[in-house]
Amino acid sequence: MSINASGSTFLKLNLITIILLYVLILAGGVVRSTGSGMGCPDWPKCFGRYIPPTNASELPKDYKQTYADKRLAKNQKFAKMLDVFGYSQLASRIRNDRSILVPEEFNSARTWTEYINRLIGAVSGIFLTLVAVYSFRYWSINKSIVILSVFNLLLVGFQAWLGSIVVSTNLVAWIVTVHMLIALAILAISIATYHMTKVTGRYKVTVKGIIAVVTLIVLALSILQITFGTEVREKIDEVANHLEGSYRESWISRAGDIFAQHRDMAVVVFAFNIVLYVLIRRSFSRHSIQQQIMSFTFLMLMLQIVTGILLSYMALPPYAQAAHIVLASLIFGAQFYLLLNLFTTVNVQEARK
Repeated sequence: MSINASGSTFLKLNLITIILLYVLILAGGVVRSTGSGMGCPDWPKCFGRYIPPTNASELPKDYKQTYADKRLAKNQKFAKMLDVFGYSQLASRIRNDRSILVPEEFNSARTWTEYINRLIGAVSGIFLTLVAVYSFRYWSINKSIVILSVFNLLLVGFQAWLGSIVVSTNLVAWIVTVHMLIALAILAISIATYHMTKVTGRYKVTVKGIIAVVTLIVLALSILQITFGTEVREKIDEVANHLEGSYRESWISRAGDIFAQHRDMAVVVFAFNIVLYVLIRRSFSRHSIQQQIMSFTFLMLMLQIVTGILLSYMALPPYAQAAHIVLASLIFGAQFYLLLNLFTTVNVQEARK
C-alpha cells in the first residue's frame, strides 16, 4: 500500500474516531445526567450477559448482594492503591463509605443507557486501535504521529478503568474532574494527529503572534471553565444525595460559590472569544479555514449559553446537561484545531528556493 493510500485511510479513520469520541462524550453525559452509571453493575458483561436484560425476571439470583460485594471489593483495592500514593485520607473515606453497600435497584432504561454507552466506547476503542496501527505508515516521515497515536490508545485504556472507578466510588470529586480532563486530552491528541497528517511534508511558519497568544489564552480559559463545570456538577451531586433527589429546583442555589465562579467565568470566556473573533476576521479571508473554525466556535458558544440558561432556570433538565458538556467539548476541540491552523504551510521544495 502506498503512503498516499494509507495516509488517506489514516485520515478517514482518524476523522471517524474524532466523531466517535464526541458521540461518546454525549453518551457519557446522558449516563451522568440520568444516573445510569450503575445500570450495569459488572464489566464487561451486563448482569452477567452480553445482551442486558429488559425485565427483572431475567436477573441472576441474589444479584443485588452479589454486585454490592464485588463493588466493595473493587473499592477496597482502589483504596489500597491510594494509600500507596499517599492519599490515605481519601482511601479512608472510600473504605468507610457505607452507601456503596446499598444495592442498586434494577432499572431497564438505565441499564440500556449504560450498555449503549459501553458499546460506543468499544467501537471508539476499535477505531483508536486502527488509527494506532495505520499510524506506523508515518514512522519514517513523522514519528510524532505514531507515538501520539499509540499513547492515545493506552490513555483510552486508562480512561476506561478510571471511568469504572468514577461510578464505583460514588463519583469521588477529583476523579470526576480528572476523568473529564483526560477525555479532552484524548480528543486533543486525535485532532493533533489528524492535523499533523494533513501537513506532513510541509514546513510550518507562524502567523501573527498576538493571535496565537490570544488563542492560547482562550483555550486555557475553556479548559478552566470545563473544570469549574465538573466541580459544579460534583457539588450538585452532593446536594442531590443529601436531599435524596428531592427539591430539585433548589439544587443550584445550594451549590454555593463554585456555581457563581462558573457563571462569572462564562462571561470572561465569551469576552475573550469576541476579541479572538475580531482578530481572526481582520487577519484571514472570509473563506479561510481559520474564519470557518472561529464562526463554528461562536455558534457553539451561543448554544452553550442557551443550555446554561436552561440548566439555571429549569432545574437542571438531563437533556440540557448532556448538551452542555458536548458543546463545551466542541468548543474546546474547535479552539484547539484553530490553534493548530494558525500556521501557514509551504511546500518543502518552495521553501528551499
